[in-house]
This record gives sequence, C-alpha cells and structure tokens, in this order.
Amino acid sequence: MQDEVTLLVRADTVLEGFGADDAPLLHEDAAIAVAGGRVAMIGRFADLVARHPRAEVVGGAGQVAMPGLVNAHHHVGTTPVQLGAPDLPLELWFAARLGFRDLDMRLDTLFSAFEMLASGVTTVQHLHSRVPGGPQQVLDAARDVTAAYREVGMRASYSYALRDQNRLVYGDDAAFTASLPPELQPPMAAYFDRFTIPLAEQLSLMEDLLTLAERDPRIAIQLSPANLHWMSDDALLACAELSRRHRVPMHLHLLETPYQHEYAQRRTGGSAFAHLRRLGITGPHLTLGHGVWLSDADIDACAHDGTRICHNCSSNFRLKSGLAPVNRFLARGVPVALGIDEAGLNDDRDMLQEMRLVLRAHRTPGHDAPCPTPAQVLRMASQHGAGTTPFGSSVGRLSPGCHADIVLLDWRAVTWPWQDPEVPLVDVLVQRAKPASVKTVLVGGEVVLHEGRFTRIDRDAVLEEIAAFFARPLSAAEEARRAFGRAVFPHVRDFYRDWLSGGLPRLR
Repeated sequence: MQDEVTLLVRADTVLEGFGADDAPLLHEDAAIAVAGGRVAMIGRFADLVARHPRAEVVGGAGQVAMPGLVNAHHHVGTTPVQLGAPDLPLELWFAARLGFRDLDMRLDTLFSAFEMLASGVTTVQHLHSRVPGGPQQVLDAARDVTAAYREVGMRASYSYALRDQNRLVYGDDAAFTASLPPELQPPMAAYFDRFTIPLAEQLSLMEDLLTLAERDPRIAIQLSPANLHWMSDDALLACAELSRRHRVPMHLHLLETPYQHEYAQRRTGGSAFAHLRRLGITGPHLTLGHGVWLSDADIDACAHDGTRICHNCSSNFRLKSGLAPVNRFLARGVPVALGIDEAGLNDDRDMLQEMRLVLRAHRTPGHDAPCPTPAQVLRMASQHGAGTTPFGSSVGRLSPGCHADIVLLDWRAVTWPWQDPEVPLVDVLVQRAKPASVKTVLVGGEVVLHEGRFTRIDRDAVLEEIAAFFARPLSAAEEARRAFGRAVFPHVRDFYRDWLSGGLPRLR
C-alpha cells in the first residue's frame, strides 16, 4: 500500500538535482509531495494542494528548495585549533595532536552537526579516526556518535578507521620508539598500546557496528581502511573482502601529501593507486579521500574503474597538502564529492562556503582554461557526495523515491539588495547563499531546523555543556599526554628530515 502524502514543501523553484550533463533540473512554482519520509512527486503547487488538501505545507513564496547537501569527509566536532593544534603540514600535525584532551563524543558530534545542518548539510560521512582502548571502547564511541546524529535528526554514514601499522610516522612503530631518547620510549610505547587493536579484532568489530544501523534509515555503516601507509596489504585485502561480503562502500585516504606519494614509491615501487588496482580494491565502491597527488595515469585509471574521489579543499590548503587536480578529475569524468574534513577555512563546517572555495580555487589562468562551473560544484556537494555513502542515490537529489532531505533558502536573503535576474539560479545559489539564508532544513520529511532553531534539541544548552566540559582542569593523564606531545614533536620532525635527507622530489 502506497504511503499517503502528508507534507507539501512549497517553493518558487525546486532544484530536483542534475542531469548527466550537469544541467540543473528545475521546477517553477512547485511543491514536493512527501509520503513516508520520501519524495512522492514534484508538481505545480496548486495542483498538488488540490489533490492533497489535508497535507501540511512547509515553505512558501520567496523560497528555493534544493537537495540536502552531503559532507562526504568529516572527522571531528571541536576542531584541532580549538583543541590546541595549529595548522601544520599533515605529518607534523598528527604529532601536534598527541596531547589532545579527552572528548565527550556526544557533545563533540553535536557541535559540528549544528554547523553542518545550518549550512544545508543533511548527510555526513563520519570517518572516526582514532578511539583509545579496545573493541568495546570503539563500539561505545560509535554508539555515542550515531546517537548524537539521531538526537539532532541528521543522516550519517559512520565508519571506524582501520589501521595495522605506522601509527604515527611513515615507519614502523617499534623502530620509531627505539629511535627516541630512553625517557620518551615508555610513553611512546604506551601511546601505541593505547591505540592498537589486532587486525582480526578490528575486522570483527564491523559485525557489531552494522547493528547500529539496524531499522534506522538515517544511520548507515561503511568501511574506512585508513590509508596506504597505515594498512598492510593483508589488511587492505581483508577490508575489500569485508566490503564485498556486507555490500558496503569503502572510503580510503590516499595521496594527501607529497610525503605519502614518496612513501608509496618506496613501498610499491610506483603509484599508490596502481598498487590498489593490483590488489583488486578499486571501483565504484571505493572513494579516495583527497587524491591530491594522483598522476595523470592514476586519474585515467580512476575514471576507467569508476573509483570516486572526495575533494577536501580547505583541509588541503590548511595543512599544506597541495591543490588537488580537480579540473583533470572532471575532464576524465571521475565522480568528485566534497568534504570539509576537520574544518573549513573559517574553522567551521560551512558547506556553502566550501563550495565557493572549490569554485574559485580551480580557476586556472587562460581564457579557455578549464574550471568548474557552479552546477558542477553543487553536484559535487550533493549527488556525487551521496554516491560515496551507503545511501547512494536515495539522497543528494529530490527525485521521486529519494529521501525527503530538503533545504529551503530564503531567496530574498540570498539576493538582497539586488541580483540581476538573468544570472542562472544555480550560479547565484553557489556564489551567494550563506547559512543566514537557510530558512528550513528537513531530513526524511521532518523539519529539524527552522529559522535558526533546531527542533529536536536546544543548541544553546549543548554549547553551554561543551563550555563547562572544557572549563574543567586537565586530568593528570591529560597533563601527561600534553607534556609527552611537546617532547616527542621535534623527534617526529627529525624523522621526516632524515627520511627525506635527499630532499622531497619534484612530483608535478
């Protein structure tokens, strides 16, 4: 029996999604009919309200409806800068985070969820990087994170990053520990013990994690083999087998920095991506996070295999990782998603701003030189982002059958005090929309944000909880970790100086 239409979402213009040629699918003076939390149809408002007179109406004149955005690469709530780690090159930045404080995962998750929803993000790919302790602690953290997304009403794909080697530097844990002064070796070994779970136990965790998404259409689970340098070949193959068995996609950081390119050369004798292909891991089920240092041959192979890429522009700039060759990705037809990673340029999770950054960062010189269009960028932040998650094509667009994840923009606020009407709507949206113009956000047909107010949760009360949590004095364990982090940092820097004693090769 078909669900009854219970909601009409009205707008002057509805952006349904994009065609294969990136052309926007626009409906004027329209409404989205919602039944059972999904889009039933899009039609003229007058026609739909006549057919469904008892349906609640959300939205109205002066508004534009678009698909909820997808942040396809996200890690944490309170940002590294908030927690005391300045922007540094990635490999040194990891070391600067050794002294981080303990976190309350519920509060941490809610903090960034507020920012994402406020900028129109309805689905997030939550890549949980590290959890201290054993399998039970990882499972407890996953429960807290997914419960927080449920609490705020957001859709989330959760994964825990698997790794079985090289947990701090691009070298063996025991060898790096042995290279330290004697007084630093015990705390370094203790750190590695704190974050080491045998691979077999990490893989078995997947079975438990999958139960977190049972009977909940807003939560999904996927796999995150962390990165080539963090994974042995056996671990990569085991993840691929697990992905096939459970039919869940994988999200793998790869070639984020030139140092990772050099590591791949030393380990495999060539390309990191070519190595993954030899292992049989690539394809539409795999997303590469970053991919900044992919070669032209790698990009061709990505396109051939259907492997996806998630572009994290702000993060790449902040951590000196480089500028990903997005124009080459697009020219070869590689599906490109967008992620904000740890935080955007303003140290927040504003996807509207991230889209503008991507639009501007890849405008190469020359009258006829390639550059992304606003439509391509918005498609990256919606449909292509959706393709990296287990939700697939059920999110990121508003076609019949899709989840009713909808963002209503106050078009007067977007265009005030003036906007030439001949500029295409999508161009205006990408270049001018800001969180202040987000009027209403719906997830699964439920209003979760309206006029700046979250309907399920008191944001101000949560922010007060966060402030009180971090106002407490450091525990003895936190003090010790902070001191250890400061002490070991110069040794991490020395490791890379020695590792690249001949200098970093010119890669492009």
